[in-house]
Amino acid sequence: MHGKEKNINIIVENHGGQSSHGIWLKSVISRVNMPNCGTLPDFGNFCLQRENNERWNAPCLKEYDRYKGVNELIPYAKGVSAKSYGFDDAGNETTIDYALMADIVKQSDFKGFVGVEWEGNDISEEEGVKKPGIGQKHFK
Repeated sequence: MHGKEKNINIIVENHGGQSSHGIWLKSVISRVNMPNCGTLPDFGNFCLQRENNERWNAPCLKEYDRYKGVNELIPYAKGVSAKSYGFDDAGNETTIDYALMADIVKQSDFKGFVGVEWEGNDISEEEGVKKPGIGQKHFK
């Protein structure tokens, strides 16, 4: 209620564990049923369970389908996080099918901002978000 009174959106990002289960998070947001409460679909955060039940920094053992998850969360989206991990020589993301993700976002009623996020290891965050291909190629 406080966010609504202050005209602030409250968003929930799929961020590992149960929040990365698209159907579950979608059901929570739909039950909240407030116009200022929504999701922040992140293209990369769909790990449901990590090795030794670690929260971070361990291999992912069970992952939710990221394309299905973004499709489920986009109707409630207040923003989108276009995460990247690596690029090939042609500028294509090597982990995520950006053309498919862009189609999911563009075919929805989403009208907000798409933030670019880099989580790769071979270049700095600043270099990663500036790589051609992320927004220039798919989000025009």
